[in-house]
Amino acid sequence: MNDKIKNKLNTITTSPGVYLMKDALDKIIYVGKAKNLKKRVSSYFNNTEKQIKVSSMVQNIEDFDYIICQSEYDALALESNLIKKYMPYYNILLKDGKAYPYIKIDLSVDYPILEVSRKVSNDDCKYFGPFIGKFKAYDLIKIIISAFSLRECKKKIIEGKKERPCIRNEIGLCDAPCNAKISKVEYAKRIKDAIKFLNGDDALIINRLNEKMQYCISNENYERAIVYRDYIDKVKSVDNQIVAQLTKNTNLDIFAVSDDGNKCSIAIGVVRNGKVLGVESQTVSGIDEDSLQSYILQYYKDNIMPKEIILERDISEDTKRLLQSNTPYKVDFIVPQRGVKKQLLAMVHKNAYQHFVKISDKETLNYERTLGAIKNLQKSLGLNNLPRRIECYDISHISGVYKVASMVVFIDGSPAKNMYRKFKIKEVEGNNDFASLQEVIKRRLLELKSEEKNDESFKQVPNLMIIDGGKGQLSSVMEIFENYAGEYVDKIEVVSLAKRIEEVFKPYNPVSVILGKDLQELKLIQRIRDEAHRFAITFHRKLRGKGMVVSELDEIKGIGKVKRREILKHFTSIEKLKEATIEDLLKVKGINEKDAIAIYNKFHLK
Repeated sequence: MNDKIKNKLNTITTSPGVYLMKDALDKIIYVGKAKNLKKRVSSYFNNTEKQIKVSSMVQNIEDFDYIICQSEYDALALESNLIKKYMPYYNILLKDGKAYPYIKIDLSVDYPILEVSRKVSNDDCKYFGPFIGKFKAYDLIKIIISAFSLRECKKKIIEGKKERPCIRNEIGLCDAPCNAKISKVEYAKRIKDAIKFLNGDDALIINRLNEKMQYCISNENYERAIVYRDYIDKVKSVDNQIVAQLTKNTNLDIFAVSDDGNKCSIAIGVVRNGKVLGVESQTVSGIDEDSLQSYILQYYKDNIMPKEIILERDISEDTKRLLQSNTPYKVDFIVPQRGVKKQLLAMVHKNAYQHFVKISDKETLNYERTLGAIKNLQKSLGLNNLPRRIECYDISHISGVYKVASMVVFIDGSPAKNMYRKFKIKEVEGNNDFASLQEVIKRRLLELKSEEKNDESFKQVPNLMIIDGGKGQLSSVMEIFENYAGEYVDKIEVVSLAKRIEEVFKPYNPVSVILGKDLQELKLIQRIRDEAHRFAITFHRKLRGKGMVVSELDEIKGIGKVKRREILKHFTSIEKLKEATIEDLLKVKGINEKDAIAIYNKFHLK
């Protein structure tokens, strides 16, 4: 806790309000509400034991601000708005796209279309949904359009003006209101029938699809008949999701949570017109005091609230009041004790739990592959420090030509690709991997000790350097390391990994360390070594290809050093240059028509 935070804690009020935690870059990383600001904010900085994710946040807090509110309710409303505005990293945030799809029908126009919308507005449109799980809004729209021969294009229809119908009319899928082949009255009736279906009346659409299927069969159009048969099955599968004990006009959202204080899975079940439209689970990772409450407040910013919401546990009266303020009708928040709603809640909870188990297993595996692996690697190799930042080096060339090296970086067991760096070998002649490695390690250490340290990756101190090779490569690197590491000589450890039997060599130790084939620490350093090799090979191929093209450009009369540089700068890659047309080549600064033809012929006339 820094002095700035200490001073603010001494003066902060005991009133209700909202607090905003900030990091070193003055970015808001968490927004919270409190009945007593002083008590709540101070609790983050006392010595009591905290959840892992809370401790992680506190380590990143460099400052905080607060806003005093009149009441807890006002604090809750403000907190909700600020979370949406700032999208803080440590708050529970719904993933992008979690405004679920609705079917939208704009009834303010003469010939409405059915379309999918993830935004529900207060307008003249009707919205049906949300559709989650296996019942896709796009699929239902396709079925409705086919059953009632509705238009799907967004073409503006002007009364009295006939346009040529598209192919959908010719094959019987649209009755072409653009050509006045269907009246407004008849089209409106079909839209009304479509709305009946979306409100739960399936009989009419099944009859229409049956009629179309039989018509196709009588005309020996069996392929189309199969399509209508599949549509009928799809409608019936939706119908099969009816919950017998619920009335036909029952609309419910059901929420359930499974968590362990650090990880959290929330599932939502949607019932519309007595049918279960789907259940979907989502992982949430914030540190909000009540995960479910935070989730629900965000969820209903983008989704329509039904008249009943089923919950495992009650939410605060302030939350209910805030949710209710957004709807013109009364909403009941129910924690069922028995009956069909209790059964539905159990079904949704089961989904939340299964998702929680899955993410727990995934997190466990990820931990074993990353942080767990580096901890085991420290023990297995007897390293002085936990190798949180590992750098691995590899050399690539063909018979000493186009020599390059790679430096790949893994942080906490995961690749940090923005930290990767590549080197052209400048000082070594011929095929000499030992000398090439010495040059690269020397340059790396000089960058680390440089006072300027402009490069973000080079200024970071590695805990462990891995050299691709055996005892010989390691010995040659250590000669350089000891001469150039300076103050870092005891902070950085170096090992090599020999590929033949995957043995690890440590400096000045003739006995290698053999790690078990199934151990995650071996798999980690193999991944790092293989990534270094891939990165070096990729750079080598690019450099070799560029060198070959430069060589070929040198053979073209009239293409000197200046023009060659402009060509390579313009096309950025060898592949693009080889694919370029004469017109493309003429766009290069300094290239005339004669040059362009000569370059084009060089790569295309073999």
